[in-house]
Amino acid sequence: CHCFFKFFVAGGEISLHLFQRSGDVFLGIPFNIASYSLLLMMVAQITGLKAKEFIHTISDTHIYTNHIEQAKLQLTREPRPLPRMKINPERTNISDFVFEDFTLEGYDPHPSIKAPVGI
Repeated sequence: CHCFFKFFVAGGEISLHLFQRSGDVFLGIPFNIASYSLLLMMVAQITGLKAKEFIHTISDTHIYTNHIEQAKLQLTREPRPLPRMKINPERTNISDFVFEDFTLEGYDPHPSIKAPVGI
């Protein structure tokens, strides 16, 4: 459960700090990292600043017991090179972005690991 986030601007660069009350390590946190990192890139583009860093503070970080085996499997996998996000440079308003404005290059994922969502 992400509570709030703030942007920090210094020296022509912008950072985003996300504060999260509680975070599911296996399913939720990876989604939060990707989502807020993309938001940082979008805001950097429309403000003309350079995206610097995404900072993530989580108070209650946990793995649900019904995700233990999936997490163990994840830990056996070798990391692969990180992909690069390309964003349509013509967008200058946050409300104008559409799905087609984003291209993930060099994405080479491992097969998905299924796990039930704990709500």
